[in-house]
Amino acid sequence: MTHPAIPLSPELVQSLGWTLLHFVWQGAAIAAALSILMLCCRSASTRYALGVGALLLMVSAPVLTFLLLSGHPRPYVAWTAPPSGVASWAWVREAVAAAPSAPAVFQRPFQSDGLLWLVELWLAGVVLLSLRATGGFFLIERLKRRGVRPVMSELQERCQALKRRLGIDRAVRFCETQLVAAPAVIGLFRPVVLLPVRALTGLSEQQLQAVIAHELAHIRRLDSLVNLFQVGAETLLFYHPAVWWVNRRIRAERENCCDDEAIRACGDAVEYARALTLMEERRSAPLLAMGINRAPLPARVLRLLGLEEIRGGLRGAGFVAGLLCLAGALIAGNGFRSVAIASLGLPAPPKQSPAIRHAPGVAARPALNRQLILANGEAAGSPVEASSQKAASGGQNAGGEGSSATGQGGKEGFIEQMRAAGLKDLTVDQVITLKIQGVTPEYVRQMHALGLDLDVDKLIAMRVQGITPEYISDMRAAGLKPSVDQLIAMKVQGVTLEYVRGMHDLGFQPDADTLVGMRVQGVTPDYIRDMRAIGLKPSADQSIAMKIQGVTPEYVRGMHDLGFQLDPDALVGMRVQGVTPEYVKEMRALGLKLTADQLVAMRVQGVTPDYVKALQAAGLKNLSGDDYIAAKIQGITPEFLEKARQHGFQNLSLDKLMQLKNAGVL
Repeated sequence: MTHPAIPLSPELVQSLGWTLLHFVWQGAAIAAALSILMLCCRSASTRYALGVGALLLMVSAPVLTFLLLSGHPRPYVAWTAPPSGVASWAWVREAVAAAPSAPAVFQRPFQSDGLLWLVELWLAGVVLLSLRATGGFFLIERLKRRGVRPVMSELQERCQALKRRLGIDRAVRFCETQLVAAPAVIGLFRPVVLLPVRALTGLSEQQLQAVIAHELAHIRRLDSLVNLFQVGAETLLFYHPAVWWVNRRIRAERENCCDDEAIRACGDAVEYARALTLMEERRSAPLLAMGINRAPLPARVLRLLGLEEIRGGLRGAGFVAGLLCLAGALIAGNGFRSVAIASLGLPAPPKQSPAIRHAPGVAARPALNRQLILANGEAAGSPVEASSQKAASGGQNAGGEGSSATGQGGKEGFIEQMRAAGLKDLTVDQVITLKIQGVTPEYVRQMHALGLDLDVDKLIAMRVQGITPEYISDMRAAGLKPSVDQLIAMKVQGVTLEYVRGMHDLGFQPDADTLVGMRVQGVTPDYIRDMRAIGLKPSADQSIAMKIQGVTPEYVRGMHDLGFQLDPDALVGMRVQGVTPEYVKEMRALGLKLTADQLVAMRVQGVTPDYVKALQAAGLKNLSGDDYIAAKIQGITPEFLEKARQHGFQNLSLDKLMQLKNAGVL
């Protein structure tokens, strides 16, 4: 078996390998302790500080472990360079096995190769993730130089004012781009706030201000520097899931901290939650950029709206799980320590009191660990029992604390109040939407008191349209019994109590659908009064039809002046066909005195004043309105008359012309 040559001594390889193995339990213990502490903290800034501190410990633990393992004298022979032609890794393995006092465990090739392969795989992973981070830096530089342009001057002024309000003295560029789908901050020393074009056009001014404040908060807090440290930690300690979990928690709490800054800037958590919802579908930002949509949306919106109690039932279970994980990591660490001491030939720790018994073949526990356990208040006994007792006690305390927090002061949370109002089994999305749209438990109870048994979607729709219990009571008092859908349609179209009363005063008793139709078409009490002043008494349906077809009071007066005293249906028919006062006047100027029906028929057939003039000029005079209609139907045109003359047909009557046309001889 051969290995790639790397310039590492046997002692360095063993120390590095055991350092990597020790971090397995160290990282788990730090992550477990962090989860317990985070469950005890409510403040996002405190949880963020705890997360960054835990990551610092994770990076420091392998360094201290390596120094500790490398600082003890070993019973190995002095290291020299491998002979020429001998693979470095093979020489390292042989040197380890040939050490005068090498432990028996390293006399076996399998154990020796295991440590060597572990170091080799770790180095390969570090190289690959370093390339990943380098690619991220290149992407950031590309975003800063390509496809970006400064925002408009008006928005630039607002951004600069917001920057000064947040106390940021650094120079910050504000640019718009199409290369990112959600707002983001890039750059450590010369930060740039990237605003996608869709965000500039799809958000209100208040929402956009909150989004920009969120990005500026990243700059003020130097989050890019911390994020760079996180990328480095992930690169070096990539093999431990706890590192990725801690980084994920840090990024989530960082977004929460910036959310708090954004709310303080815009002053409206609900509007900011709406902005986050609009940004949710646009979830792409480079790894090294600070994006507004980094953390999961539901958790952030629940927190913004004060609904974190929806997860309150899991706090006790998480507390117990964290304690058990911490206890397991410490037990595993004790085992690793014993094996490492035996493998590396380090001096054995001082023996403990005979009163503390150990299983045969297991290295003695260091006295320091025992003192720490007793200092934490654990009862004497096995570590597993003590940790279990502490976990159970912690779980009870956590549960009690959560219970008291939920019922503190006799106040129930939003979820419990909704359940009491009759809305049960709500999903997270429903809770968020109810809260954003302002559907309160009192609103639900008032709707139930009015006899409306509504589901979540209808409650939200009614609240969005501003349907209040007072609005429903007023409509019922006016004699209407609208359904939920009718209520929504009435509110959308602006059917107010004053509108209904105005129609009632005119003698109309329309139902909800008719009222909506009248309001949609713009049938107002003033319109009805104007028509009645002219002499018309249209019904509700006739009023809608007249309004749709554009029968205005001016149109009716024009027809009256020409001698037409028509009912609403006839007026609608004439208006539909385009019979205007001007059309009637032109026909009368040509000598035609037409009835309303003839005028409609002529417009239907396309008999225009120009057509009448052309036939009269061709010799067809003294025709009635019906004659012109028949001529148009039969296709008697001025061109046909000219062709007939060219064939010797002169002074033909309309009947002869139509016979000639039907014969098709021309």
